[in-house]
Amino acid sequence: MDIILFQPQIPQNTGNIVRTCSITNSNLILVRPLGFSVTQRQLKRAGLDYWDEVCITQIDDLQAYLEKEKRPFYFFSSKAEKKYSDISYTKDDILIFGSETSGLPLFLNGLYPDHFVTIPMKTGVRCLNLSNAVAVGLFEAFRQIDFDFG
Repeated sequence: MDIILFQPQIPQNTGNIVRTCSITNSNLILVRPLGFSVTQRQLKRAGLDYWDEVCITQIDDLQAYLEKEKRPFYFFSSKAEKKYSDISYTKDDILIFGSETSGLPLFLNGLYPDHFVTIPMKTGVRCLNLSNAVAVGLFEAFRQIDFDFG
C-alpha cells in the first residue's frame, strides 16, 4: 500500500508516518514543496530514523502522478461525506492525505469526486492530526485485508 502526503509541513508528523509505513511495509510519496528540509540532521531531529527502512519518493505534481496511475486511490478529507470505512480496500491502494495547514487542493475534488473519503468526527472541531489520520486510514485498509503486510 502507498501513502501520499501532499505538501506536508510538520517534520514530526512525517516522521511518525514514516514509522507507521515502516511497520506496515508501506511506501511513502511526498509531494513537494515540503515544509521542512530532508537533510540528514533535520531527519534525525524529526525522528525519521526509519527513513532508510521505507521506500520514500518525492514528486512535484500529484495530478500528473495520478493520471498515470492504474491503481485505486482515495483522498482523505474532512470535507468528504463518504466514510473511509465504507471503502473495500486492496493491497494495491493509494491513500492520499493533505497538508496540515491547507489540506488538499480543491480542484482535486472536482476531478475525482468519487475518490474522497472522511474520518468521521464531531462537528465544529478541527481535523484529526495528520499522522493519526494516516494511521486510522492505513490500519482500516490493512484490517480489511487481514493485516497482510507482505
